[in-house]
Amino acid sequence: MQAVPIDGIVGDRLEKTSLDVRLRLLDDWADVLRELAIDDRMARLIAERALANRTCFHAELLASGRVREDLLCAAVAKALGLRFLANVPADRLVIDESQAITVLRGMRRNATVTLRGRRGAALFVVAPFHLDLGSLRARLRGAPALARRLVLATPGALRAALMVRAGPALSREASLGLFGRTPDLSARFVTNPWQAFATGLILAGVPMLLYAAPKTTVLALSGVLTLLFLGCVGLRLLAGAQRSPFAAAADIPDDGSPLPVYSILIALHREADVVPDLLAALGRIDWPRSRLEVKLVCEADDTGTLSALERHALRSWVEIVRVPPGQPRTKPKALNFALPTCTGDLVALYDAEDRPHPQQLRAAWNALRAGGEDLACVQAPLQIANAAFGVLPFLFRIEYAAHFRGLLPWLAERDLLMPLGGTSNHFRRAVLEEVGGWDPHNVTEDADLGVRLARFGYRVGVISPPTLEDAPETLPIWFRQRTRWFKGFLHTWLVHMRMPGRLCRELGPGSFAIFHLLIGGVVVSALLHPLLLVTTVGLAFRLVVEGALPQHEAIVLGLATMNVIGGYGAQLLLSWSSLDQSERAGFWKAALLTPAYWMMLSVVGYRAVFELARNPHHWAKTPHRRYRREAAPGGQGFAGASLLARLRRHLPTMSGPEQTILPSSSPITESSRPA
Repeated sequence: MQAVPIDGIVGDRLEKTSLDVRLRLLDDWADVLRELAIDDRMARLIAERALANRTCFHAELLASGRVREDLLCAAVAKALGLRFLANVPADRLVIDESQAITVLRGMRRNATVTLRGRRGAALFVVAPFHLDLGSLRARLRGAPALARRLVLATPGALRAALMVRAGPALSREASLGLFGRTPDLSARFVTNPWQAFATGLILAGVPMLLYAAPKTTVLALSGVLTLLFLGCVGLRLLAGAQRSPFAAAADIPDDGSPLPVYSILIALHREADVVPDLLAALGRIDWPRSRLEVKLVCEADDTGTLSALERHALRSWVEIVRVPPGQPRTKPKALNFALPTCTGDLVALYDAEDRPHPQQLRAAWNALRAGGEDLACVQAPLQIANAAFGVLPFLFRIEYAAHFRGLLPWLAERDLLMPLGGTSNHFRRAVLEEVGGWDPHNVTEDADLGVRLARFGYRVGVISPPTLEDAPETLPIWFRQRTRWFKGFLHTWLVHMRMPGRLCRELGPGSFAIFHLLIGGVVVSALLHPLLLVTTVGLAFRLVVEGALPQHEAIVLGLATMNVIGGYGAQLLLSWSSLDQSERAGFWKAALLTPAYWMMLSVVGYRAVFELARNPHHWAKTPHRRYRREAAPGGQGFAGASLLARLRRHLPTMSGPEQTILPSSSPITESSRPA
């Protein structure tokens, strides 16, 4: 890529000036503002936002939504006497794949590329983001030859052309990057040779031992499995009895530096129905729009979702990323495709149905800058909003409370391995890239990434502002979702257990134990739960009928009974302690339903084992629909405003400049902009 000799014509000179100086410098923008019908009052508001957010006038004008990106760029080009390029032809860019990715990453530094002219002369295409109009005017007056070869294009138009050039490289990296660099950490293959041999040996050896020495074998298996169950029970008892509060980030004085650029990634697949809710939820996020980018990542052949998005006039800081079709067709593969194009120092991950708390990004930033460089990620709690709409959402809410408000804060407080949730993760981008991003072949890429972060020596923390989402309300959807989760847990356990000794050294004994209890132990517990119940009921019945049991059967009955009662009790204690007082109504129903719910999980576990062997990389899509604001039959439905109001009493007040130039949060689409 040929260097573009325009150093100094674009920059951030306004960024360090006082408001009075900024307003005087707005004289340079007078003709552009007249062209765009921006009055003095609005110009002053935009300048104030630039001062508060430590950006420049051009960046704030672009982010304000008061003018379209193409109209602004055309007006600037007219004022400077330059040509405006509405569309950048990708086939004429003088750039290769890797250079295109580099430029995409640096779009906020005023991207420049070389374009082959139609008559052979090279043109310099500038897509300004931080534009010092006065300096550019002066430079062009003294360099008429440069002015003849310089053309302006919108950042969006240049991004689109660069994505065409970078697409093949992005696709290769998204699908095979992790496997190419660290194949032992990739789930592309289910097992390695020794794991396959050990699995076959266990499947053949256990029945033979049961036939040859049934009493000894049963006692040995009962003892080994009891250790696993006791570990799972003990972990939940500790977390439930010693509930760890969400740690409040230290109040760090403002050092005068600007907020970092935040990139938000949302993978969408067949999500046309929830697009309006998603855009509304993103519009409520409290972060300066000039330092925010949202990438809506869709499969290029998902015409329904793309059409739903294109019906909205999205702001300049929102981009639709089209992922070319190719295997594997998974959420992590789509995220990997988009990640190299992000410009932010921080990356947040959300799902299409999420409604994050407006101040979640500020809470994450406060936690990350207070936590030290080894704090790579913070997890926000997920909260079920449709718990009143059926038994499954009700149980889901209790389960999520135990996990996100009980177990994860307990692990984070002790710097132990923490499997991530699939959404509301906030990463340091540099660390996310260092560990290889998401595994495109793993259907629980979140849990796998949490393990990989720990193996690389990084910590994961928690923050309190929640994300609201809806749980499945029907059994078929619930079964498909849980099957994918359990299949991914098994695959993650197999991937990281390819070299057990190395894993233990990298994680340390405590996190090594947590890995087995929370990744492998969850599925093994589900698989063995029916056997424990049958053993407990059968032996108890014989004890009642015959009045006594042989010694080995009495031992087995005692162990099985302890495991069943301990498992139920520990989970219920953790759930109870993780719920607020107002959320405990009807908890007795959850206690009564626990045995049936665990039997359902057992069915899911066996289905996951079958699917892991038959179709390990299949991603079972969980369909979503627009959330309902009306009251549920027999209970209170979800009302976003009222639920957020109840949550605010648990949240610290976030400091920082106002996020927009308007009284309300800046919406994500032109059509929804307040008057």
